[in-house]
Amino acid sequence: MTPSIIATLCVLVPLIGAALIYAFGRHPNIREAATLVTAVTLFALVLSLLPDVMAGSQPFVILAQPLPTLTLALKVEPLGMLFALLASFLWLVTSVYSIGYMRGHDEPNQTRFYVYFAVAISATLGVAFAADMLTLFVFYEVLTLSTVPLVTHAGTNEAKRAGRIYLGLLLGTSLAILLPAIIWTWMVAGTLAFTAGGILSIASPMSIALLLTMYIFGIGKAAVMPFHRWLPAAMVAPTPVSALLHAVAVVKAGVFAIVKVTVYVFGLDLLADLGARQWLMYAAAFTVLAASLVALRKDNLKARLAYSTVSQLSYIVLGALLANPLATIGSGMHILMHGFGKITLFFCAGAIAVATHKTEISQMRGLGRRMPVTMTAFFIASLSIIGLPPTGGLWSKWYLALGTLEANETLLLGVLLLSSLLSLAYLLPIPVRAFFYKAADNGHSYSALEAPFPALLALVITSLGCLLLFFYPELSYQLMTRVTGRAS
Repeated sequence: MTPSIIATLCVLVPLIGAALIYAFGRHPNIREAATLVTAVTLFALVLSLLPDVMAGSQPFVILAQPLPTLTLALKVEPLGMLFALLASFLWLVTSVYSIGYMRGHDEPNQTRFYVYFAVAISATLGVAFAADMLTLFVFYEVLTLSTVPLVTHAGTNEAKRAGRIYLGLLLGTSLAILLPAIIWTWMVAGTLAFTAGGILSIASPMSIALLLTMYIFGIGKAAVMPFHRWLPAAMVAPTPVSALLHAVAVVKAGVFAIVKVTVYVFGLDLLADLGARQWLMYAAAFTVLAASLVALRKDNLKARLAYSTVSQLSYIVLGALLANPLATIGSGMHILMHGFGKITLFFCAGAIAVATHKTEISQMRGLGRRMPVTMTAFFIASLSIIGLPPTGGLWSKWYLALGTLEANETLLLGVLLLSSLLSLAYLLPIPVRAFFYKAADNGHSYSALEAPFPALLALVITSLGCLLLFFYPELSYQLMTRVTGRAS
């Protein structure tokens, strides 16, 4: 098969898998086998594209051409390759986790869950390999619509309310802000194709500044305040859905889109000379700190992790807005590093809920003695989110910090350092409470020592990933140097 055909299959295979999952919905073992086979196939397809991309090739295919100057097309470039590797691998691991969680929690409507999960991954690969802004927008909206049934999975009034907030904010920002920005871009540049160096050099500084603002806030999945409330609201969903939202697809699609727009629509050189981007950097910095402070006050574990995600996403936005190669490298690497760290934390939260039915941090005293594997994984992932060795989070934050220095933004460097201290304050007390405090239940046993094996296996894999990315960060770094044009 040619690389172009493989790129097309990366979008189609999850849809074929969704059809098989639906067909075998009454046979759980076959249904879940179909899920796993599809996930393995997808990751193998994505991985097979890596040698071509590393060699400098960018496979391209036109899916449709609705107008002579507008196409729906796929192009596998290095930034998209990085995102596709992350999403396809973590979908495989999340599928393993979901089998243990959904069965252990006796969740209803499991077939529907797996079907929409597969559709969402198809849309995610479409976002990753989009060759132009129109294609990205189409798959971006399919991702929104396909994840609404996952957010409302429980069917409760709370879940339905969360779904309304989720759909309202994401569709509202897309249709009212992002779509006009895309139309404006096409009118100014005459193209929507992602191009090295950008396509907007002929526009005026004032229009560039306004257009950049529209993209930053129109891409609502990036959760820059005040368009962030959909993310904490969606935590009513099952934990595998939370993992999808925070690590595999939705929020990563948002920050990926922002990095892609800054590099391939505006261009780093153009943005670096745009003084009006300064207030947007401070808006991202405010989100970093404000969300961290809110996380400190949350006793519900998933709520704390949700606000942590809001904060960490703006690291990536901030790096993109700094508009220099080092910061852009840091942003791309943080998509990967945060993905592994945050999915592990949510896996652990779900494992605790399945094994002990506990959701509040104040209830987790002494839990590490009953769930040592889970809480050790939580500790490792916490180190990665904070940015401490020996975890991969150190490297993405290192390059983001270097990017602030290259831009002479010492105040923003202070924001990054303070945020890491706040991350330490809201994450590390959880494993400390679990391992070094006496159990609050006076020694009574929980219903299970650890979560079901598939869930436990998944969180072990992703926590090991956090460690391996410390020792082997070269692939993500090399892909990002190809994005920025910086010599490796």
